[in-house]
Amino acid sequence: MNNFDIWLLAIGLAMDCTTVSITSGIIQKKIVWRSILRMAFFFGLFQAIMPLIGWLSTNYFNRQIESFDHWIAFFLLALVGGKMLKDAFSKEEECNSFNPNSIKVIITLAIATSIDALAIGISFSCLGMNMISDILYPIAVIGFVSFALSIVGNILGVFFGSKINLRAELLGGIVLLAIGIKILIQHLN
Repeated sequence: MNNFDIWLLAIGLAMDCTTVSITSGIIQKKIVWRSILRMAFFFGLFQAIMPLIGWLSTNYFNRQIESFDHWIAFFLLALVGGKMLKDAFSKEEECNSFNPNSIKVIITLAIATSIDALAIGISFSCLGMNMISDILYPIAVIGFVSFALSIVGNILGVFFGSKINLRAELLGGIVLLAIGIKILIQHLN
């Protein structure tokens, strides 16, 4: 795997994080650096850790993880997305809005959007990356790209969210459910 392939892979893995970050920016409606950096940190961290876990567990968990990882990602995304849809259709005074500042929500989303990265770690092993030093650079790039694109996504969400009057919970719920369904379809085919 060459340098160009690693960066393309990292960008591809970061797309779900970027989409969720855009939704978060739309919901927040203003730049809150602490929140943006916290989300970007956890998204980058989990995107880097998951390939490492996949690589480490290749010999032991390969068949078990591969058979249901898509269901875990779908469940987590559907859970958060479903709550957002429910909140979008609740009466305004009863609406408990999706909170992109909640550490529990951020970690759930970080796990859900990084489940696919487990398979990447498994593929690293299949590509002959047998030493930890072989995967340090790729996982660092994956983590960095996810971190950076999450920041960009949040800022874009704030910018475009303030220009367009959207019900953020409805849009966010639809986006998260779509990502979960996409993951499920890709793995069931």
